[in-house]
Amino acid sequence: MSHEVSHCGALARSGPRIQQWTETATYLTYRPLISKVKAMCAAKELLAEEPKQKLLPHSRRQEAAVSILRTTDYLRRFCSRLFYQHGITSQQYNVLRILRGAGPRGLPTLDIAERMIEQTPGITRLLDRLEAKKVVRRQRPSSDRRQVLCYITKEGVDLLRKLDAPVKNQANAALRMLKDSEIEELIRLLERARSAR
Repeated sequence: MSHEVSHCGALARSGPRIQQWTETATYLTYRPLISKVKAMCAAKELLAEEPKQKLLPHSRRQEAAVSILRTTDYLRRFCSRLFYQHGITSQQYNVLRILRGAGPRGLPTLDIAERMIEQTPGITRLLDRLEAKKVVRRQRPSSDRRQVLCYITKEGVDLLRKLDAPVKNQANAALRMLKDSEIEELIRLLERARSAR
């Protein structure tokens, strides 16, 4: 009994020290959390002082540009299936049409690249593939060995003849919901937009 009393007395006398130690331990345990909370509060105050960023008004021009890009992708996918059935891509079809239009004179490689619907830096690889399919041939004229002229072959012309009617039908089907007058207006507006380049 006397031992318990003396033990309680010792605890009572050391009470302030235990309380101080407990407070110190608690502070050390939560110090990282406290510092983070303080940093967050300071950042919040700084943000509150900064002027509110005004939202840009909705751009109808941007919406029109996105709509044109989406329509381009729609038309490309619409025709790609047809080209795939004949073993070519839309870009290869474009090259064949350009060379058919050039006639027996042919065209230099760079001229083809400039006339393409889709500008491509890989025109040489594109022509390599068409030459491998025997639908295009290339030749260096004796007058200028640095220049390469490209020609469509008979096989290339025959392939285009097979594709002429189906491609026309595909284009009509893709834009069937537009009236003739709307098509004319669409062409006019798109040409006007491109002239701003």
